[in-house]
Amino acid sequence: MNIDFIPLSVPNIGSKEEEYVADALRGGWVATGSYIGRFETEFAAYAKVESAVAVQSGTAGLHLAMTDCGICEGDIVITPTLTFIATVNPIRYVGAEPVFMDCDDSLCIDPVKLEHYLEKECEMRDGVSYDKKINKPVKAIVVVHIFGNGADMEKIMKISRRFNIPVIEDATEAVGTFYTSGDYAGRMAGAIGDYGVYSFNGNKIISTGGGGMVVANRKDSINHIRHLSRQAKADEVYFIHDEIGYNYRMTNIQAAIGVAQLERLEEFIDTKKRNYNYYQKLGVTLLPFNDNIRPNYWFYSYLSDDRDSLIKHLGENLVQARPIWKLMHTLDMYKQYREYKITKAIEYHEKIVNLPCSSNLTPEDAERVAELINS
Repeated sequence: MNIDFIPLSVPNIGSKEEEYVADALRGGWVATGSYIGRFETEFAAYAKVESAVAVQSGTAGLHLAMTDCGICEGDIVITPTLTFIATVNPIRYVGAEPVFMDCDDSLCIDPVKLEHYLEKECEMRDGVSYDKKINKPVKAIVVVHIFGNGADMEKIMKISRRFNIPVIEDATEAVGTFYTSGDYAGRMAGAIGDYGVYSFNGNKIISTGGGGMVVANRKDSINHIRHLSRQAKADEVYFIHDEIGYNYRMTNIQAAIGVAQLERLEEFIDTKKRNYNYYQKLGVTLLPFNDNIRPNYWFYSYLSDDRDSLIKHLGENLVQARPIWKLMHTLDMYKQYREYKITKAIEYHEKIVNLPCSSNLTPEDAERVAELINS
């Protein structure tokens, strides 16, 4: 009997996506077209923000947010070490330097260590926090909502206001996650800080193949980000550009897929929640999500004392599993930059195995994965 391969996380594409893409193609609008504006409007309504800008990727969105924030060479951006590299690379795109921060048990940035760093290692000069050791200004805090969990935004936003540092939310993994209690009850991950960035990469809960979305809490910021994403073209007829821009605009075809995917997002979250709970019922204990959020259940993380052997065992049985990313401060290109009291991220890095979690995962798939783990 042939055994089907069970992938880690793949898109769930249906007839509605085909319908909207066919409509865009029939109209001849491939690069630009009405689906871009529709996707931006409908996503903004879903995220409960005033407006949004559709871009080519979450990475592009982070780059644009940092550019609008005025981050440049000689600045510091605080970022978690436990994240995908796309969070950190845009810091270097703008010439700034990362300071790597530890995680807490949510896998998100540790607000206690964040505050301690700013209190003990930095000093205020004319309203700006400077790292005393390297004598550079801290210009932003990047918060990553890891695997669809929600970082402690109450504490982080209080720290942000206390030290006058903007917050950029990397919500690329948290489309659909929102807070259910506290100061931000009803608010979406990504829609609390000064900027929020989302991703629709092929492995995300909704996908346009590639693509992302940017939101901001200031209208002038979102307008500037839209301008930058379209090559900073000030005059459409005479090709006058008023600053250095980027070719980061999402295509109409991608947006058509995005509109359809957004319509199905809550269905996907329900399915992923059901599968998450079914794994637990089958004896596979997964890392929990925070109590004060409705997560999107994007990734399912399992702790193993023999991570590599388990991944190999699953792979030999046609089940795709992956470790969490290599910690950013240990990569060759980032070893030179400052890290701050990183301990917990190291512990989780050594044990996490991410299990198949697609929204089209079947109960039979989950049973097979569980049986392989339990054996």
